[in-house]
Amino acid sequence: MPALLELDHVGLSYHTLAGEIPALSQISFSIQEGEFVSLVGPSGCGKTTTLRIIAGLERPTAGRVLIDGTDVTGLPPEKRPVNTVFQNYALFPHMTVFQNIAYGLKVLGISKSEQKERVMAALSLVRLAGFERRMPSQLSGGQQQRVAIARAVIANPQLILADEPTGNLDSKNGQEVMELLSELNREGTTIIMVTHSQHDSTYAHRVLHLFDGTLVKDLTNKL
Repeated sequence: MPALLELDHVGLSYHTLAGEIPALSQISFSIQEGEFVSLVGPSGCGKTTTLRIIAGLERPTAGRVLIDGTDVTGLPPEKRPVNTVFQNYALFPHMTVFQNIAYGLKVLGISKSEQKERVMAALSLVRLAGFERRMPSQLSGGQQQRVAIARAVIANPQLILADEPTGNLDSKNGQEVMELLSELNREGTTIIMVTHSQHDSTYAHRVLHLFDGTLVKDLTNKL
């Protein structure tokens, strides 16, 4: 049985006037379905770059990305069974909570009746039932991030990528978001998270330590 996600000697270099600048060097790891994995390390070590390559937002200059045994290295983001939760929420400010969450389903051509049913279920899941008509500007940061999580999970992707999901939140809202991600993982969602927070990384099953574009440690957490 193949791993859900496999990075096979993935590298990325940027071409500049001064020559090639390596961002990632020969990164290899695999993640099984149902795992919660955290990428940690100092700023500039390649954590977010790795996440962006998995999402299809960056294309590696070496190596392969496989999802469920299929090589997706050359596929754009919309062709991958992956959704991302960003640090800055990335909500559409002119859309209601309902419209933000339903956006992906609308693009997929899902019927309005099914959109409504699934959005309401997602709102209940992130404990925001009754908020569907509000605008993002009427929500707290923690509430906006929960809307972003609902939008990410509603299309049932195989992987959820979370890039510093608590980075803009206070400790209380940050803990609520981490508990929500942990709950989603217990229900079967596979999650890969980038974080600078040692506390947030304790929610993960495994912690991958990156340094200077290289994977230096792969540790199992005692949960």
